[in-house]
Amino acid sequence: MTVYEIGVDRLTISAIQEIIQSSQNIALSAIAEEKIAKCRAYLDDKMSKTEDPIYGINTGFGYLQHVKIAADQLTQLQHNLLLSHACGTGQEVPKPIVKLMLLLKIQSLSYGHSAIALTTVQRLVDFYNHNILPVVYTQGSLGASGDLAPLAHLALPLIGEGEVWYKDQKICTAELYQQLGWQALTLQSKEGLALINGTQFMSAYGVYCLLKAQHLLAWADGIAATAIDAFDCRIDPFLPQSHIIRPHKGQLQTAENIKNWLEGSELIVQAGKQTQDPYSFRCVPQVHGASKDSVLYIQSVFETEINSVTDNPNVFPEEDLIISAGNFHGQPLALTLDFLCMALAEIGSISERRTFQLISGTRGLPPFLVKNAGLNSGLMITQYTAASIASENKQLCTPASIDSIVSSNGQEDHVSMGANAATKCLRVAENVERILAIELITATQALELRRPLKSSPKIEKLLSDFRAVVSFNEADRLLAKDINAAVRFIHLRGLTNDCF
Repeated sequence: MTVYEIGVDRLTISAIQEIIQSSQNIALSAIAEEKIAKCRAYLDDKMSKTEDPIYGINTGFGYLQHVKIAADQLTQLQHNLLLSHACGTGQEVPKPIVKLMLLLKIQSLSYGHSAIALTTVQRLVDFYNHNILPVVYTQGSLGASGDLAPLAHLALPLIGEGEVWYKDQKICTAELYQQLGWQALTLQSKEGLALINGTQFMSAYGVYCLLKAQHLLAWADGIAATAIDAFDCRIDPFLPQSHIIRPHKGQLQTAENIKNWLEGSELIVQAGKQTQDPYSFRCVPQVHGASKDSVLYIQSVFETEINSVTDNPNVFPEEDLIISAGNFHGQPLALTLDFLCMALAEIGSISERRTFQLISGTRGLPPFLVKNAGLNSGLMITQYTAASIASENKQLCTPASIDSIVSSNGQEDHVSMGANAATKCLRVAENVERILAIELITATQALELRRPLKSSPKIEKLLSDFRAVVSFNEADRLLAKDINAAVRFIHLRGLTNDCF
């Protein structure tokens, strides 16, 4: 098994995808170990020579920053910090996202500006490699001062507290340690703060949503191409000439993708087509392309973030500086997570419109794409479902980042709400997957109603594969099963065309 070394290369979204897909273990590089150890040694030396208050190291936290803590209570201070800040509630964070939180927390601590002990980071690495996933909750973070509550839950098992998922069972950490013969750690000064300050909850959600967005955008092109052919549309809007004179990268690439999907279709070259097609078909390059360009920008923000130090205070051994600053503030992520919500929601919005057009009983297709319409309602209500989900996405796109609320008795008086942006972004992405699944059902149904004419080899192959899980709709049946099967089909199957 290959091992990804933390601290050698810049961590990218594509590298994370490779780590996940190939189930790689991780390890701290020698460079990272040296930086971590050097920073910890510096702080220990500093604390042995001064009694000056240093925020979070020998003081209270937040509004309690002025309370000086005695030297013999610094370990208890860090222990208490994790317990008191583990105030998460709501649903559990999905396990793949918890695992990303572990990876990104280790990455941030590896730079040697957090004064955490090497043994503590190594225990996090052990959690990752043994697939020990702390139970973390979705609600509790304001996205500033770090993701305090969720990261406290992530760190609780280090001190023998909290719950974890291990071998598909949720157990208390004490039981886990008994099984493995491990001992709980005793945190030193600053360590608890290093663990719970940071943006790894928001970042992990963002990385997960970006990977899902790339998958969905590739699918959106393939499904749209199927719908375009099924609706007897023109090829003209996808020819390169119009896009070269408005050369947005995503637009150019989407037009090329659609054209490639349609290559060799008997339907697309038919004579007698209407002069123009509805926007939801004709403007696929412009709409899908804008979302792709947005995702590329959002990805650049997240790749900066996941290669950053985001706890507080920041420790600089070389300069003999300990700086209390604000790298834990999630504003860059909050704004881009809201942006990602919108970019994805528009993919769902235009997809639902294509579904609406396909069932409308025009262009030689029967109403609701069913034989003997009237006795059969066909795909009528699948469009209702898509419309409902698209409308829900509009509501979820209300920006979280424009909100703020005062906390810590006024000390933390502006917060990003990036954690709320993160959790709703995942809901939007999952909703888009469902909307695309409904369009796939609709477009393939319409395509078969065009027989004996055939679409392109690429689309016919997609249709053949899809028919293995969802059959042609001859008469009314339980469509919820079809939708669930279509969602699974999209979720589990990748597409080879490169949409970026």
